[in-house]
Amino acid sequence: MNVPLLDLVAQYRGIKDELLPAVQAVIESQQFIMGPAVAQLEVEIARLSRARHGIGCASGTDALLLPLKALALAPGDEVITTAFSFFATGGTIHNTGGTPVFVDIDPETFNISPAAAEAALTSRTRALLPVHLFGQMAVLERLLPLAERRGLPVIEDAAQAIGARRRIAGEWRMAGELGWVTGYSFFPSKNLGGWGDGGMMVTSDDALADRLRKLRLHGGAKQYYHDEVGTNSRLDTLQAAVLLAKLPHLAAWSARRREHAAYYSQALADVPQVRAPCIDRANEHIFHQYTLRVERRDALQAHLKSKGIGSAIYYPVPLHLQRCFSHLGYQRGQLPEAERAAGEVLSLPIYPELAPTQLDQVVDAIRGFYR
Repeated sequence: MNVPLLDLVAQYRGIKDELLPAVQAVIESQQFIMGPAVAQLEVEIARLSRARHGIGCASGTDALLLPLKALALAPGDEVITTAFSFFATGGTIHNTGGTPVFVDIDPETFNISPAAAEAALTSRTRALLPVHLFGQMAVLERLLPLAERRGLPVIEDAAQAIGARRRIAGEWRMAGELGWVTGYSFFPSKNLGGWGDGGMMVTSDDALADRLRKLRLHGGAKQYYHDEVGTNSRLDTLQAAVLLAKLPHLAAWSARRREHAAYYSQALADVPQVRAPCIDRANEHIFHQYTLRVERRDALQAHLKSKGIGSAIYYPVPLHLQRCFSHLGYQRGQLPEAERAAGEVLSLPIYPELAPTQLDQVVDAIRGFYR
């Protein structure tokens, strides 16, 4: 039996009878752009995030790009973020006129190091952009005060963390609740994924919400009247309908991912060459990815492939070492924890529909490799 890294067909088969009528209703209405399902989804995602506003957009990348555009970054303006993330995190900073300042990570959680972020602050810093990587929230209770003391906005990159939460000062706080604005991705592989690209921004800042709504519609609240130069970044109605049909299942899917993660971690606990993901005790992890640190990573991945088992390396080249950012002057060895993680991480299948026999197959293959 093969074990793919992700099986969206299995997900579809389980909720087909809910998805197809939702899509059919959009087809019958012919309201494909900004139809009622978009506004409904915005309300629901804002409610989940404990934010006042949801603003749909065309992709998770745009969910970061549009808030950064709202900052009106000038040449030399800096935005501090993690070196260990998907490219969009750094790329959007560059594409909105700013300079990404990459800092190192906490080796336990893979998330941005608050101490490294603090050390990188300068008079040119305009924002902090932490990433809730792999489904586990960053240490916002340390990052938010850093930003507040300097009057800086915090943009949460929660593309992989919808529905994640963290206990702060004894209270559960949601991804999307505390930052100036938060970006989500609805790429099909996400825990809440559409049938194409899509994204969402959430915020409790009323003025920012109004501005983001304009920016996604070429900079105007009224057709043919433009207050500034925006772009075309709308979440289409078909995607919103699919996501609304899936949303009631999200909590159960995340719970299943946690169950699978616990099974893997227990089953591999006595394999010294394998280090299971570290869960910060303050976090409720949603396990968008289950990411190990392993010895002889590339050989293990080849072994799993030979057994019909999918895996992935997120991310083999940290952002500060990407060729397109060479002009920033970073050198290998400068951010050692991000670089070490890039050479050791391997993500295993974690999707909710995995069968117990498939989990055992993955575990047996890993144990067999190191035996």
